[in-house]
Amino acid sequence: MIPAEILKKIRRIEIRTSKLVNDVFSGEYHSVFKGRGMEFSDVREYQPGDDIRTIDWNVTARLNHPFVKQFVEERELTVMLLVDGSASENFGTKDRMKGEVASEICALLAFSAIKNNDKVGLIIFTDTVEIFIPPRKGRQHVLRVIREILYFKPKGKTTNINISLEYLNKVIKRKTVTFLVSDFMAAGYDKLLRVTNKKHDVIAVVLSDPREMFLPDYGFIYFEDAETGEKRLVDCNDKNFIKEYSDIALRMQAKRNSLFKSMGIDFIEISTDVPYIKSLISFFKRRARRFR
Repeated sequence: MIPAEILKKIRRIEIRTSKLVNDVFSGEYHSVFKGRGMEFSDVREYQPGDDIRTIDWNVTARLNHPFVKQFVEERELTVMLLVDGSASENFGTKDRMKGEVASEICALLAFSAIKNNDKVGLIIFTDTVEIFIPPRKGRQHVLRVIREILYFKPKGKTTNINISLEYLNKVIKRKTVTFLVSDFMAAGYDKLLRVTNKKHDVIAVVLSDPREMFLPDYGFIYFEDAETGEKRLVDCNDKNFIKEYSDIALRMQAKRNSLFKSMGIDFIEISTDVPYIKSLISFFKRRARRFR
């Protein structure tokens, strides 16, 4: 039985994201994501300048006059949401946890997809794949996807991005638009991410919290690794420690973003202290420019 609190959250998310889809992303989604290719539509009489490779020889022979095939863009897409459900997503020092932000972003993307008659599927992973929902269409299906994300209770704590990519490549044979939603606090996924991006159109949604980059001057604080449970007492009055902490975080961010760029992977950086809609709009506009 799903708790009433979760049902209320689903309804609030549906109302909020549906409004954003209608007010902000109407048309943007369609222009940004290409279909699988071109599909046959009709034939018409050959006109000077037409590509002779498009001549339909069967129709031409039957009617004793040259005809060419016409094609239209095949718009139907499959959108896959690969969502990191590990313990590090249950962190946030502002209004919401990273996982809560992820659920709203996934809802927005899912409702945008079904508005364009596309399919949506879901993979939630930790150190293993814990939930898989095959891609389908329709509002009820999207509500199920959102419910699974919100109601998810992980069995594993750590993050294994490779596991999700391997599973995606195994169960989804046709090309998809894949949103990989994670804080990317993992290692060793470089090779498989490159392979997956050749098969699918991968977009990285990088979740973060400002305290993962910069520490306040709060004196002595116990740090606990959400995934391993390791605890450590640190002195946040120590300026050298604070600087080293920020330097390491910034280097990791730069290395990750450089990796994405080298693979030609689009990425969206989402922080819990900034409205995610700004980052999404910026992404849609950047990507749309490439296809105009």
